[in-house]
Amino acid sequence: MSIRIVVGDQRLHATIGDSAAGRDLIGQMPLTIDMTDHGAVEKTGPLPSPLSTAGQPDGADPEVGDVGYYAPGNDLVLYYGDQSYHPGIVIIGRLDGDAADRIADLQGTITATVEAEAG
Repeated sequence: MSIRIVVGDQRLHATIGDSAAGRDLIGQMPLTIDMTDHGAVEKTGPLPSPLSTAGQPDGADPEVGDVGYYAPGNDLVLYYGDQSYHPGIVIIGRLDGDAADRIADLQGTITATVEAEAG
């Protein structure tokens, strides 16, 4: 499933995989999420409801450009830097193109609108 992430005048795109967590995320859209920067590697923001972690490992080592879910905080995570393995991380998709670099250029707290793309 393709999604659009809008931050100010930036339009970013990502692909969400077919998993329980991915389907739950799509089911909550459209979303407006206030996201904060953590460790100069990720933007995180709370979701309205938890996502299912059924069938997922206990943690993950996300790559630059991954879209993740941090289960202990109920946060959507956009990875733009190198994060190490951490329990509670679920990889649910990938940012498209240069989206990770563009997110890295956004300083401080951002407000992101996340919505499924038609078609």
